[in-house]
Amino acid sequence: PSDKTKIPEGSHIVSVSLDDLFPNLDFSEKFCSTKQFRDELRNSMREDIFDSTPTYAGMSEKVRKMLLLPDSSLQGSWNCGQYTEHTDDNDGDKQLRMSKLTQVLKEHLGETAPTGDEFMETIGKLCGSKPSTHWIDIVGITDRKISHSWHQDTGRSPGGDTRTVLLGFPKEDNYDGVGVFSHAVKLECEQLAPEDHPNSEPIVYPELTVDDEYIVKPRFARGREIIMFRDIDSIHSAPDVAYRVSVMRFM
Repeated sequence: PSDKTKIPEGSHIVSVSLDDLFPNLDFSEKFCSTKQFRDELRNSMREDIFDSTPTYAGMSEKVRKMLLLPDSSLQGSWNCGQYTEHTDDNDGDKQLRMSKLTQVLKEHLGETAPTGDEFMETIGKLCGSKPSTHWIDIVGITDRKISHSWHQDTGRSPGGDTRTVLLGFPKEDNYDGVGVFSHAVKLECEQLAPEDHPNSEPIVYPELTVDDEYIVKPRFARGREIIMFRDIDSIHSAPDVAYRVSVMRFM
């Protein structure tokens, strides 16, 4: 229908580099070329989020170990301010929520590295206005080919510029290729969820099959560690062939 808003070509899926967000640190180069850095970054982020998320509070050490195993998905919030507002220490310095992540960043990038909290919030800011601040580390199926399952996460962009942001963790050093990020089909016009559709439920298109020529498979490479898109501009799916350790989604 003509009353739908057309989406400008070239704006559907945008790549961003860690160097754009954190200049003068050789962040992209170190992230892409050093498996140890990626693993430590990911594991420390997962631990910090786990240890500061109320849902996980009070769980036994055994359960904690299990949930933090690298092949399991984990979720929480990327918003660090809400966890540190009431935890100033005696010097008036704000306590960091992401203390383990801060340490890893300093070890690998030097003293001028961002704190873990700054890292999370800077990527989170790419989500635009009115973000949900939801964060999830998605592992998914990586050992075999699967069928695409097309969906939108929410079918909404509350601020008009509200985006989903993905940070990829490739399987090998200096990787340049597909299989890290979700696959997508670009829409010509904005596709909004029905008003009464619950915010927390995806909109699924179970019967949909898409010819390969229409499927966008965003490339991961040095300088392309992050992609962002509005959920109303495309439908997406886990890659049919995933080649990644995980992908982190900020919303």
